[in-house]
Amino acid sequence: MSFSTLGLSNEIIRAVTERGYTKPTPIQMQAIPAVLSGGDLLAGAQTGTGKTASFTLPLLHRLSSDKNIKSTSNGCSPIRALILTPTRELAAQVELSVREYGKYLKLKSMVMFGGVSISQQKQRLQSRVDILVTTPGRLLDHVQQGTVNLSHIEVLVLDEADRMLDMGFIRDIRRILSLLPKQRQNLLFFATFSEKIKALAAGLLHHPTQIEVARRNVTADTVVQKVYKIDRDRKRQLLTHLIRQDNWQQVLVFTRTKYGADRLVKQLTQDRIQALAIHGNKSQSARTHALAKFKNGSLQVLVATDIAARGLDISELPHVVNFDLPNVPADYVHRIGRTGRAGASGAAISLVCVDEYQLLADIEKLIKQRLPFEVVAGLGANVQTQPEAIPDGRKHRPKPKGSKRPARSTAKPLPQTSVKPSAPRTVTGGKKSSGSSSSSRR
Repeated sequence: MSFSTLGLSNEIIRAVTERGYTKPTPIQMQAIPAVLSGGDLLAGAQTGTGKTASFTLPLLHRLSSDKNIKSTSNGCSPIRALILTPTRELAAQVELSVREYGKYLKLKSMVMFGGVSISQQKQRLQSRVDILVTTPGRLLDHVQQGTVNLSHIEVLVLDEADRMLDMGFIRDIRRILSLLPKQRQNLLFFATFSEKIKALAAGLLHHPTQIEVARRNVTADTVVQKVYKIDRDRKRQLLTHLIRQDNWQQVLVFTRTKYGADRLVKQLTQDRIQALAIHGNKSQSARTHALAKFKNGSLQVLVATDIAARGLDISELPHVVNFDLPNVPADYVHRIGRTGRAGASGAAISLVCVDEYQLLADIEKLIKQRLPFEVVAGLGANVQTQPEAIPDGRKHRPKPKGSKRPARSTAKPLPQTSVKPSAPRTVTGGKKSSGSSSSSRR
């Protein structure tokens, strides 16, 4: 199947083709006709499957096909589509996709989020904006100041709705929903299904088409996953060793905290490895600078927190490292979804110390998969000073009373894997991006 068979306009097909994309992904093949039909949609897909294009392409087609556009009181065309995202960088990524796929259409789009001047956004809102991409907090800032009109919204898109709920945006979302026309199309996209998503969909969607192109809470087959048992105070040493030994040139590293991210960047810099951090305490300009350097290959290591990296989309990103395991198992799926996208191969490495064994067990239970251990000579966990771990559950096994034998490592070398050839390029929804802390206004 090609994009031309999905009912999209020639102008959109031309823009998609110019970007080198010819074959729609599974989520696009199902979602695009559903959105074009005008009904509500509940869609779940793993990250990296082309989710953004699955709603931007049909949205552009629908809006450009309608010639009967009303004017607002100031004589401008009204905002007709609202796309909400959980983070700043994801908003920027989505709006960029809208502009690139709609380059041959007469529609106008705008992105707005916190951390930048609101006065410039106010000025832009006074001119024509057909499609508004924004974060909930900054949108409500404009609502409070009376600078945005949502009374003519025809289509609402909640992108990465699961993350918005995890970040505590449910009250903001409900307030925004109360400002929209009752007659509209609602599109709700999620990466991991939860009871929260189920409840939100029940109150928002009307007889929706339901699409789920992959099993819930699973990892991509194109990602090779490895676990290294390591003492906590030797993690940085092991990371440096892996980067140097295999000459990794583009590595996304996850830490649990902002402080941990900054500390790791300092340590890697001391090891003469170029690294920068992105998290909620960084200014928008610093985050944009770090992301730009990482995308163009001039930055070797980008250290990020979970929220800051949400929505990050880098073509053929080869390595993701969990320096700290996440507290929420589903975040592991989001993290390693940064690599192995659109059929490309990738590797996800987790550095696990003794107090993270239960987190690892929870992750394995979620993804229904055992993660293999691998060791580096001289850099394994100090089994003389910590309990032995057992792979099935990674719980601590006490030594039998009276036994004087030292605990034996259960780590087994991972067989060498071959790199799979890249599949034909498919639309993955635009450029790359990430997010910010939920504690600050968007």
